[in-house]
Amino acid sequence: MEQPAKKIIIALDGFSSCGKSTFAKSIAQRLGYIFIDTGAMYRAVTLYALEHGAIRSGIVDEEAIIKQLGDISITFRFNPLRGASDIYVNGDLVEGKIRTIEVSNCVSPVSAIPQVREKLVAMQQEMGRKRGVVMDGRDIGTVVFPDAELKIFMTADAKVRAERRFAELTAKGDKVSFEEVLENVVSRDKADMSRAVSPLQQAEDAIVLDNSYMTVEEQMEWFDNEFKRVQEALA
Repeated sequence: MEQPAKKIIIALDGFSSCGKSTFAKSIAQRLGYIFIDTGAMYRAVTLYALEHGAIRSGIVDEEAIIKQLGDISITFRFNPLRGASDIYVNGDLVEGKIRTIEVSNCVSPVSAIPQVREKLVAMQQEMGRKRGVVMDGRDIGTVVFPDAELKIFMTADAKVRAERRFAELTAKGDKVSFEEVLENVVSRDKADMSRAVSPLQQAEDAIVLDNSYMTVEEQMEWFDNEFKRVQEALA
């Protein structure tokens, strides 16, 4: 008789606009796991800072953001219409607001603030305590869950990622140029990899997935094989 799959933690790290969240959502839905979008959490803090004067003209006031942290409550609620969880800040739905280019341009320096990372990492670890979660971000396999049973590091060509992001933004009606989006992708890569606190890096035991020219179906087939491998090792 086949044993039921053991619930594990799946840590998904990688560069911006690789489709990490979409991939993670698909995995969670496939396995009946909880999906936690950590990138959305950092975007939520950035949005709050923008709306409450801690970021002006692109300049991040770290001290002001640190003082605001105690006023920020982040929760996720399942949205049956989307088949995914929406993010709320202090009870207000901010799912759409956190995806703007303005937030994208400021989220890396906000994410680099040690106190911000400390607060959100603690929240993330509590959310994943019971396992059976898929979590995506920049430091999940290295900092948040270094003991995750399956670690995936996603990457893709910068121009391919910019094309995906550009299509997403223009579909929502945002007035941005491809050059602006590409510049944002490249600058975020540099900022994420060079920050002093929890820089983006591949965990030693992570499996690399370069999805530059892979279809969604091919990515899921790849995942199924890796998940099966992990389950067999745990059996």
